[in-house]
Amino acid sequence: MLNWVLWAVALSVVVTTLLPVTNSVAWWVRMWDFPRVHIAGVALLTLAASLPLTVSLKSLLLAVLVAFVIYQGFKVFHYTPLAQTEIDIASAPSPEEEITFLSGNVLMENDRHDDLIAILHRENPDVLLLMETDEAWNTALTDVLSRYPIVETHIAGDHYGLIFATRLTTSRVELLLPVGDDTPAVRSVLTSPSGIDFNFIGLHPRPLVPGNTTEVRDTQIKDAALMTQSSERPTVGMGDFNDVAWYWTAKRFKDYGDLLEPRVGREMISSFHADNPFRRLPIDQMFMTKDAGLVSFRRLKNSGSDHFPTAATEFIAQSERAANAH
Repeated sequence: MLNWVLWAVALSVVVTTLLPVTNSVAWWVRMWDFPRVHIAGVALLTLAASLPLTVSLKSLLLAVLVAFVIYQGFKVFHYTPLAQTEIDIASAPSPEEEITFLSGNVLMENDRHDDLIAILHRENPDVLLLMETDEAWNTALTDVLSRYPIVETHIAGDHYGLIFATRLTTSRVELLLPVGDDTPAVRSVLTSPSGIDFNFIGLHPRPLVPGNTTEVRDTQIKDAALMTQSSERPTVGMGDFNDVAWYWTAKRFKDYGDLLEPRVGREMISSFHADNPFRRLPIDQMFMTKDAGLVSFRRLKNSGSDHFPTAATEFIAQSERAANAH
């Protein structure tokens, strides 16, 4: 009996690892790219349990488990301290040149408005992106948003509301609704305190849900990168991408936009699920070009949502490339 159990677990590791390789847009296929650490953990535990036991085709079983532990580990390796960082932490030329960004999926049903408001008062971000904002959230945030000269909102009761606010000088702010979708994206051109224009992209594409494909979400992420692909301006991208950092859609976003990631070479800084550490994954993303300097990137205190808010402090380099980029 134990023999069959071990082989059944090994087979499940093989199937769940290989399904995402197909690049299918079916939700039940793509979902298995999220728990790579979990699958590697199951494989490692099964490997350890098999070592002292007599198992049919034991050498083959062990070889399969080792191979898939290595494969899954390779996929997430860049989001560990063992990998080389893409962006080094640096100090802005002066504190006045620092720009603070805050992104958070508030969870529409969450009624802990005051907890988030306390975070916003404490962090006092220069650029604010909030997602899943309905009328109750919009009303609760009235006083906070009144501090920002630029506020753009898409208030909705379908979990795809969005609020963008900034105190930086702004030459363009657009809320974009992709064709065939009703999940808004933000595209804006902001001016840093040192007088340099830069792009800001904010995204909240649809999550993996039963019955839906990921085709629209994948297209939205790609189109967002293409918006700035040929731009000479620095770029910062944030949002709840509803996709893990290591999947090909996020990598394509980085490649198309020539973007870098603060998580690489550090840790996953997982932002979801806030209430369940076992399910925690890095799906709230932060990207930046080489000409944006990174002072800090951090996960903030939970405010009742299933996502932790994330915040970054950056500066826009005067030179062609930031001194902290490799």
